[in-house]
Amino acid sequence: MGKFLSSSIGQKVIMSLTGLFLITFLIVHLIGNLQLILSQDEGYSFNSYAYFMTNNPVIKLTSYGLYAFILLHAIQGTYLYIQNKKARGSQGYAVTRYRTAGESKNSIYMGSLGLVILAFIIVHMVQFWAQMHFTDNVGAFTAEGYEGAKDLYALVSKTYENIWIVLFYVASMVFIAFHLWHGFRSAFQTLGLNHKKYTPFIKALGWSYAVLVPFGFAVIPVVMYLRHQGIL
Repeated sequence: MGKFLSSSIGQKVIMSLTGLFLITFLIVHLIGNLQLILSQDEGYSFNSYAYFMTNNPVIKLTSYGLYAFILLHAIQGTYLYIQNKKARGSQGYAVTRYRTAGESKNSIYMGSLGLVILAFIIVHMVQFWAQMHFTDNVGAFTAEGYEGAKDLYALVSKTYENIWIVLFYVASMVFIAFHLWHGFRSAFQTLGLNHKKYTPFIKALGWSYAVLVPFGFAVIPVVMYLRHQGIL
């Protein structure tokens, strides 16, 4: 078992499983974050969601697993990227010129996309998660029944007043869309879940997910910025 997991195929299986877990998480995360723009209640709904996510024991335990999966996914992806780059480099120009039939442009740049996305995750965590947990920069959420809660909505709202941060987040979602599109298909292929009857549906589902989920995340900072400008 250990030998399999340390092999190239085993590492790709780990990448696929952790990737599918993170894909599921993104849907939940998006549903919660949409409270930022769908609920016109001065942040009450979003802060309630954030309070639940940070105080429920089951959710907190799951979040630790999530952090571990993100780290494992990033490490495995970086390792595979380096290994593939070495392999391509050792074979020279011929590999670049003559790609295999199933190899797409996305797969060539998958590792590079992953590194960009890892940088985005670090910035995102520093801007919000670290600010909430390790600084006094976040005010209190004073609604009844939420003693000790922090006004994370105010932090997010203030952050999205900056057009450069908004553009950074929108651009990052484009990278994530490409990463998800390739990753969704690759995960099912690696796990041997291909079938001529179901593959077209899986591809369509993967494409829809890769477009709609990043689009949903990108809309949030844009809408909040436009509201700050009085346009919406």
